[in-house]
Amino acid sequence: MRTIIKGREPGSLTRHRFTPYASYENYDDKDTLRASLVTEQRGLCCYCLSRIRIPPMKIEHWHSQDQYPAEQLDYGNLLGSCLGNEGQPGKHQHCDTRKGNSDLSRNPANPTHRVADLIRFEPDGRVVSDDNAFNDELINVLNLNEAFLKNNRRATLEAFKEALLKRGNLTRITLEKWLRWWNGESHTGELEPFCEVIVYWLRKRLARAR
Repeated sequence: MRTIIKGREPGSLTRHRFTPYASYENYDDKDTLRASLVTEQRGLCCYCLSRIRIPPMKIEHWHSQDQYPAEQLDYGNLLGSCLGNEGQPGKHQHCDTRKGNSDLSRNPANPTHRVADLIRFEPDGRVVSDDNAFNDELINVLNLNEAFLKNNRRATLEAFKEALLKRGNLTRITLEKWLRWWNGESHTGELEPFCEVIVYWLRKRLARAR
């Protein structure tokens, strides 16, 4: 997970919200909504950070429509999610597909929730948090340590570290440059899938070098 900076909502969503009997189900411009979500999330799933495209992807309600109907058209409540192994047994599902109507204590689109600051990545690819409640949500609600995700995070980090070794001695300036790139500060395009594991590793390495 990484913090999502929400942009301006689609005009069609704004107009629809003020029409009589407006609901998410009768909003007929969902492709424009999907495009907005993918763009502001830099092409990554709001939870696992795998690649999302149109199609396939899901429009996630952070607060579920069933339990929070008043928020079903609230743009701050809408996120772009991967399919999360939809159709597979529950133990292999993740992200929105696994979450269903469950509540989460942290919304990645709310900067005050600081989701990136609460997450650690272990060398084996696991994602964990020292916040016990949030850690339980990462593992049991979103299933972000499902084998496919864990293996992809580990492979992403190992490939990056191998590329660094080939470059020989790396200066702090070079590492900071890489951090800005992986964190999306030095470019405006799509981010690499599972980029946060690289961001976390680079920040730790830079902290040790002080």
